[in-house]
Amino acid sequence: MASWHRFDLVDSSYAMGLMAHRTPAWTEPYVRILDQLIERHTGWWSAADWLTQFGHDPDRTDYPDVYRLLIPPELFGDYDVPGWTANGTQPWGVQMDPVAADGMLFYKGFFLVLLGIRSMIAGDDDRWNQPFEMIRDGDNTFTWTHSQIAEALSRQWLAAPIGCH
Repeated sequence: MASWHRFDLVDSSYAMGLMAHRTPAWTEPYVRILDQLIERHTGWWSAADWLTQFGHDPDRTDYPDVYRLLIPPELFGDYDVPGWTANGTQPWGVQMDPVAADGMLFYKGFFLVLLGIRSMIAGDDDRWNQPFEMIRDGDNTFTWTHSQIAEALSRQWLAAPIGCH
């Protein structure tokens, strides 16, 4: 579940935040590293699962027995394993923008952590609160800012108090 490309990016940012507090004289290199992590997170590979796992997992009737630890017994064989993003399931349909999508809560949440750590360290340098492109896959190119992503997630939570995901 945590083996997708974006987890390397986000998990690496935690060290940058800790090191920046310990050695503030190195702020500029930490910000440059975080900018590279964020830049990679805006590309197609950061959301590869959302952009390729459409509908229910076609292999869910053939899951190995070890998956029984993850799936309620009465639903085994008719339930997607945790980590299968299932873009396009009802009632939402296919939503190619992983930030605007009703699903992918974890994607935008972890991306906000990465952006927030960079913002905390960089101070007044608000580079990622200027419009930037996400995914960059022809028709599947979406423009966001740090604040817009946070606002989108907030709207989703307010629209579904029991959970937006």
